[in-house]
Amino acid sequence: MIKFGFKIKTRSGTIVENLMFSAHDRVDAERKVTQIYQRCEILECHEIQQSIKEGVFDFERLINLISTQSDAGSPATDQLKNSTASNSSSKAV
Repeated sequence: MIKFGFKIKTRSGTIVENLMFSAHDRVDAERKVTQIYQRCEILECHEIQQSIKEGVFDFERLINLISTQSDAGSPATDQLKNSTASNSSSKAV
């Protein structure tokens, strides 16, 4: 999806700048604008960025990283388990 920026003139004559819509192409973005702002006039339209995915963190990669570390029994996880066990045994005394 691509992000588009718009400057429009509403049917009452008010100028609205910096409207942003995500769409597959410009035609789809303009359709979204005219659905929300009926009978508006689009004064400007420009592409904000190449792709939304480029600016968003890849959660799938993060999940894979976490699952890989937990499968391998990461030292941080083992250390946390050991410290929890030692705290509970020291309280029992």
